[in-house]
Amino acid sequence: MSESRASHVVVIGGGVGGLAVAARLSVKGHRVTLVEQADRVGGKLFTYERDGFAFDTGPSLFTLPAVYRDLFLKTGKSLEQSVDLQELDPAFRYVFPDGSEVTLPGVDPAKCATAFGDAFGTQVEAQWREFTARGAQMWHLTRGPFLQSPLKGWKSLIPLAKVRDVKSIAPFTSLRTLARKYFTDPRMIMIVDRYATYTGSDPRRAPAVLATIPYIEQVFGAWHIGGGLGVLATALEKRCTERGVDIRVGVTVTKIDTQGGSVSGVRLDTGEFIAADIVVSNSDATLTRDLLSQPDQKLMPKITDSPSLAGFVLLLALDGTTEGIAHHNVWFPENYNAEFDAIFARSPTPPNDPAIYACVPEDPQMRPSPDCESWFILVNAPRHDSSGENGFNWNTPGYKEQYAQQVLDALAARGTDIRPRVKWQEIRTPADLERNAMAPGGSIYGTSSNGPRAAFTRPANQSNIPGLYLVGGSSHPGGGLPLVGMGAEITAELIGRAEKPSP
Repeated sequence: MSESRASHVVVIGGGVGGLAVAARLSVKGHRVTLVEQADRVGGKLFTYERDGFAFDTGPSLFTLPAVYRDLFLKTGKSLEQSVDLQELDPAFRYVFPDGSEVTLPGVDPAKCATAFGDAFGTQVEAQWREFTARGAQMWHLTRGPFLQSPLKGWKSLIPLAKVRDVKSIAPFTSLRTLARKYFTDPRMIMIVDRYATYTGSDPRRAPAVLATIPYIEQVFGAWHIGGGLGVLATALEKRCTERGVDIRVGVTVTKIDTQGGSVSGVRLDTGEFIAADIVVSNSDATLTRDLLSQPDQKLMPKITDSPSLAGFVLLLALDGTTEGIAHHNVWFPENYNAEFDAIFARSPTPPNDPAIYACVPEDPQMRPSPDCESWFILVNAPRHDSSGENGFNWNTPGYKEQYAQQVLDALAARGTDIRPRVKWQEIRTPADLERNAMAPGGSIYGTSSNGPRAAFTRPANQSNIPGLYLVGGSSHPGGGLPLVGMGAEITAELIGRAEKPSP
């Protein structure tokens, strides 16, 4: 049932989910106040600039732009009128331990299949076509009843009750197992494994339905935004301001108050109380639960105990240019399983030989001149925990510098030595992300998709407490720009339109 009586909504957190839901609610007639603890909005979506070099320090790939086209069209000017949307071609370059590599276009499954065939043989080309066809089936079956609808636990599978539909989705099959059914070349299994990390998950436990990700990428394209993806956060902030959203930065919500079992407002670290008919939390679900004034109330049936992996980041300002580099690049290790064993162990440690991802935009707005490059390097990492009990202590003196050198040495050993060209570098650890973005442990995506039940135990957008809603990567339908945008639409629709004031 929609909350059509509402007149004032407080949104906690100015990440993408918070901004998106604030914009949607404002055009539905609600009075919206958004509060953000940092000195800027955008959350993890941010483009960092120094000395003319610019780096997307959060999301660096923009997919499924239709989600944000819908948002911008329904709240004002179109997405293309608000940001410089650029289709990537080529987009992805994969380099393997044996020295082989493949470069893929940013759109068109047929062209991608041909690229795989040219690199690895006609058998791989045929296998990729079959695999993406399976991803297409999964996408068409799950998009409406699950990804774009409120979460109803296992009941969400009711529209998929036909035996052939359930078989297509393979809910109890892992992504790794599915990949092995289609591919005989271990390099292709590595590529499919990579899509599990898009949700912060282990491919050996993540659901097979993540095969939709390469299908979405190749059908709807891989995109960049001129100046960096952080420009999207600026555009969302502008849209909210244009629609009358009251945005307050540098203030922290310390408590969500309830009265008679329903939300009544929020308290700030300044001592101020903001009365609200509805509160939408874009904070991590675990942090939202801790904000409740009556902790004995259950925010949701369960909060998953399977957080997503974190990330270790290098921002590198480089002299010169790199032959053959693409916008998105991955160098795989000899033993990819060892990486997941290390990260998801009971006593996790940073991988000794990690897969290395680098975003190197050929964007004149992100580098001071054509003869230099801005490199954003990311390696998957365990969450931060200063005690070392449920993660790794990334504040150990001297360790981050040692690990940064280890990553660059590994990259050099795989055929790309950029060490002599580094003008300067900055290191960002999971501890930094936890501190700056209030992401518990530095988890990139909130919760992982590990296990067949993960999607159904994720917190729903409408909580068990009347008037309290959730949005963002730790709630349904999950993390990443497309899913967070979908979640914002679901939440706004659940809340509904405000009643028009009486004349």
